[in-house]
Order: sequence, then C-alpha cells, then structure tokens
Amino acid sequence: MAKLFGREYTKQELLQKVGSVAQLGGVRQVTLAEGNTAGSRAVEFRTGTGLCFTALAERALDITSAEYRGASLCWRSPCGDVHPSYFEPQGLGWLRTFPGGLLITCGMTWFGAPHEDPHGGVEAHSDLGLHGRITHIPAQNLYVDGTWEGDEYVMWAQAKMRETMVFGPNLLLERKVSTRLGENRIWIDDVVTNEAFTEQEHMFMYHCNLGFPVVDEGGQYLFPSQEVLPRTELAADHIADWQRFAQPNPAQEELVYYHRLRAQADGTTYVAFVNRNFNNGEGLGVYLRFNLNQMPWLCQWKMPGAQTYVTGIEPATGHGDGRPNERKSGRMITIGPGEQRNYNLEIGVLVGHGEIGQIEDRIAAI
Repeated sequence: MAKLFGREYTKQELLQKVGSVAQLGGVRQVTLAEGNTAGSRAVEFRTGTGLCFTALAERALDITSAEYRGASLCWRSPCGDVHPSYFEPQGLGWLRTFPGGLLITCGMTWFGAPHEDPHGGVEAHSDLGLHGRITHIPAQNLYVDGTWEGDEYVMWAQAKMRETMVFGPNLLLERKVSTRLGENRIWIDDVVTNEAFTEQEHMFMYHCNLGFPVVDEGGQYLFPSQEVLPRTELAADHIADWQRFAQPNPAQEELVYYHRLRAQADGTTYVAFVNRNFNNGEGLGVYLRFNLNQMPWLCQWKMPGAQTYVTGIEPATGHGDGRPNERKSGRMITIGPGEQRNYNLEIGVLVGHGEIGQIEDRIAAI
C-alpha cells in the first residue's frame, strides 16, 4: 500500500478521492527549451511524499536534480543540464557539461582522471578524458509509464544507451529508473552487455553528488569501512577527518579516498551521509544500498569548497587512476562476447533522527 500523509492507503481508497493519480504523484516526459539545455528530453518523477527528481534522457537517464520537500538532495553545478552536443571529451572538458546531480554515470570503458593508454587497442595513446563517455550518450527506446501493481503504484523510465566505435568496443547499457507512490526511495537497475565478438575491458561508477542542505558543516559520513586509501598526499594529510564535512573554504582542494567496505553475507552494503543539524535539529540524510559483488569499491570525493560545496559518494568497479593502473592492480574487469554484468543501486532519503539512527545501526551491524 502507498503510505501518504501519515497513513497507508489501498488503491481503491486513493482512487475514490482523486480524479487522477497525477493529483498525488506520477511520472511524465518533458522537453527542456532554454540555452544549452534546449532539446533535452527529461523525465520528472513525484512520489507524493515530497520526493521529486528528474532523469535526463539525453544524458543516459542520469538523475540531475532531486529534492525532498523543497530541500535539494544533490549539488547542482553552474553548468546546468547541458545537452550532450556540447560535450568536450578531451582532458577535463567533461567538467564543462557536468551538471552535478544525484546520479551521474561514469564509464563504461574507463572512468577517473584523464590519461593515455598505450595498450588501449584502437584507443592506444589517445587522450582519454575525465570519467568516460556514457553520461553524454542519449537514450534510445525510451519507455516511461506508471501502473498499479495491486495496491502499489509503480512508475519508471527505461531506455538503452550504446557506447561503441568502429574497430572498438560495443557495450550496451539497459537502464531502468523507478520508484513508487508513497516512497522515499529510487531504484536504478542496469544491465551492461558486451555485444562485440571480442573480450572488452570495463569500468563503471555511480557518481552520486550530494549537496546543501543535506551537506553542511558537521555532516557525517557513515561507511562500514575496513580500509581507507587516500588518493593523494593531501588526502593522506587529512585522513583523520574523512568522516566529517567542513564549512566552505574558497582555497579548498579536493580530497579523494578509496574505501574497502564490509558487507552482509550476500554482498549487500549500505553507506550514508547525514546532517543531524538540518532544519534546527530535525535531521536529514541520504543513503545508498549496493552490492560489493557488483561494485567492490567506494570512492569518496570530499570537496568543501566555495560554490563547489559538494561530496561525491561513488560505488565503483575500481579506482579512478586510469586503465593501465587498473590492469596492473588486478582490478580491471573484462566482459566476454555476449556476456552481461548487472548493477543495482538504491538511493533513499533519511528523514529525522529516527531514520538516521536506523541506518547508523544497520551500517554498524555489517
């Protein structure tokens, strides 16, 4: 049943009181029309609880905005929801079209810092820019709908994105973004298939970018970490404070850590960022649920800068230091011809100290 306005309702009870489900929540397609966003297909979701979010079909169905009762859950960059036709793939050009957002997908043949790959096949010695190409690939076969399943109203957007080139990779991403009426949770279910006739190296990361007011001074990371690896000497100098977020600092440089996490017996793990001081002590947070058998690493991007006041909590298949390093370390994943890999991510809102305490206990018990 849908839990709305403090109680649970059956389908029959709700439909007797509204002219359309859209009065309560729902999903719809829109087209953006302004500036360098013009022509972008977007899918807007409302769950009826105050959770609203938008997935961009021109950007691999990535979730570029999300809010709960008017409070943004994610950081939004000054770039906005840029159409992929403006993508600059070389070097750090990815940052010119980086919208921030609750979920930006990185990969699928590499992610992380710009680098060259002398053993990259058709891409050997080419400039592999920041975080790969997948977030700039438009959706095909877009299907948006909602329906009743018993007393649950389910809504979704699903599509296909293909990363390919002649003489190179041919990877197909099939994605479904879904939620339910009365829920404070979002589900992302991905299937990556190698449709080439040769083995393909594969790197994949969910770049989840939380921002103010969830992210604020005194905010806390709740990770079941068994090992924390700083990416740089600067990060190593500040490793004692990896669990806390600071006030904005215009001179701040980014801090990145790689976490090896504990998990339940089936590989399921949880991580969260919580702000217990939100709204005069009401408390607000965001958690992620994923599986270490799919994504064995968590990247923590800590950036308490001025304007770039953001943290990235990023489940990943490996580290972001280039394909040569992934091969050397043994972290590189390969997918055989016709083979598939599944990725499943749940993103949820933590409302108040009760829910924050529950997730804290769950993480501590892992």
